[in-house]
Amino acid sequence: MRVFHGSYTKIDNIDLSKCEIGKDFGQGFYVTKIKEQAQFWAERRGLSDKTKGIVTEFEFNENAFLYFNLKTLRFVEYDENWLDFVAKNRDTSLPQPTHDYDIVEGPVADDKIATRITTYLKGKISKQQFLEELKFMRETHQICFCTRRSLQMLNNIENSEDIGYELSKIGESLIERFVLDFNVFEEKATDIFYSSKTFGKLADESTDFYKKTWQEVYEMLKLELRNM
Repeated sequence: MRVFHGSYTKIDNIDLSKCEIGKDFGQGFYVTKIKEQAQFWAERRGLSDKTKGIVTEFEFNENAFLYFNLKTLRFVEYDENWLDFVAKNRDTSLPQPTHDYDIVEGPVADDKIATRITTYLKGKISKQQFLEELKFMRETHQICFCTRRSLQMLNNIENSEDIGYELSKIGESLIERFVLDFNVFEEKATDIFYSSKTFGKLADESTDFYKKTWQEVYEMLKLELRNM
């Protein structure tokens, strides 16, 4: 699936630590399949930062929703479950993050809806009233990538021939070897690799680590684990 991210600048590397908290689906990197929606956000962010704003295109591997080692959540429409989930993530008085999903997909709480959520959280309107209002909202869409390993399902269109492809190859071979050497389930091996400092360096294109063999990266990971 082709997806888009609107911002004040082009996105080459995704740093989840720089993503804001208190968003619909929590802290993470957001994209949408609706290009016009991304263009709107690019223009909006561009105005605030005095730039034209840029839409960066990505290719999202929808098989992410089928992989057993990725925890995903999908909302098809505005409903009570969506409201409860968004309200919890937008309530910054709660400990963050409020969930442990890798990827979350669903409608957007735009400015109007966000304002009504605040009203709802203050107890000024009932849940039933709010849900009734949502029936008349226009179609929106967003996907939030909440964890490092989830980002492997997202490739920058311009870089899809290099770093994204190489990371995928390295990760697949390394995890397979890790499972055999340490006698752990693939899900556990995947968690260890994608949450490691080694992967952080590997995903940073400026280090050129993605040009190393998977065996070299594997040795780096084992060294990191021994020093923990």
